[in-house]
Amino acid sequence: MWKIALFLIGALIALPLGAYYLDVPPTSEQWTIIKEVGLTYAVLAVLCFVVSTITENYSQVDKLWSIAPVIYGWQIASFYDFEPRMILIAVLITLWGARLTYNFSRRGGYSWKFWTGDEDYRWAILRAKPEFTAKWKWVLFNLLFISLYQMGLIMLIVFPMIKAGNGSELNVGDIIVALAVIALIIIEYIADQQQYDYQTEKYRRIEAGIDLGKYQKGFIDNGLWKYMRHPNYAAEQAIWITIFFFSVTAGQSILNWSMTGAILLVLLFWGSSNFSEEITSNKYPRYKDYQAHTPRFIPFVK
Repeated sequence: MWKIALFLIGALIALPLGAYYLDVPPTSEQWTIIKEVGLTYAVLAVLCFVVSTITENYSQVDKLWSIAPVIYGWQIASFYDFEPRMILIAVLITLWGARLTYNFSRRGGYSWKFWTGDEDYRWAILRAKPEFTAKWKWVLFNLLFISLYQMGLIMLIVFPMIKAGNGSELNVGDIIVALAVIALIIIEYIADQQQYDYQTEKYRRIEAGIDLGKYQKGFIDNGLWKYMRHPNYAAEQAIWITIFFFSVTAGQSILNWSMTGAILLVLLFWGSSNFSEEITSNKYPRYKDYQAHTPRFIPFVK
């Protein structure tokens, strides 16, 4: 996991620099926005690190994953005096955030004591690995990867808004991109709901001591999950890749520096899904067969 984390942190540094030199550098106005949004990011990242270190609940970033982009979105929109394209993107991000926050909440992710709530099971498994035996290594991992990297990533995925703010009117391209984002949010909702229904029924049967039937295998493989192993992850990545195209409909080059966040998100989900599948395949013997016959993110592409 150290290798993956170091690769992702390296990409976080290298990709913005590469994009910076390939594209027109940010204007002074854009730098002002980046600095202001960056200040919000710094406060949230430090808060996540401090709270997670004190409470030993390392899902603090998870709690903000669906909230911080909404804050960044409206913060950026305010710099552009809430021009139509900025309002459209901010509203779409808010819809995405509301749905994802609801999904995280119903799985026990939030509590009135904001520092508590269910922790992502993968953090406990990762902490138990030999490479994190020394506590200082986990503290450093929490600082660099969990808090700084992940919070930085969810800031960068909103940066296409900065490139899209040029005062121009909405056009047909904006409408097409907006409709695509809405469609992807619906797909992500369906995927999450199918998984939630499956897990809820599985654990209901386990607690009741009744026959598990088709739930015996332990994981969902029907509905959207029949066509890809992570339809929710696929939709999540596609949403932010699609939001990037608002910068293109606003007249920017398709190779512009705001694409960095979407690329980093894809890399993160690839590494995250690898780790999740390692855990699942060890827990459920039939999962390896599912892996062998079902694409990861893109239907019909193994």
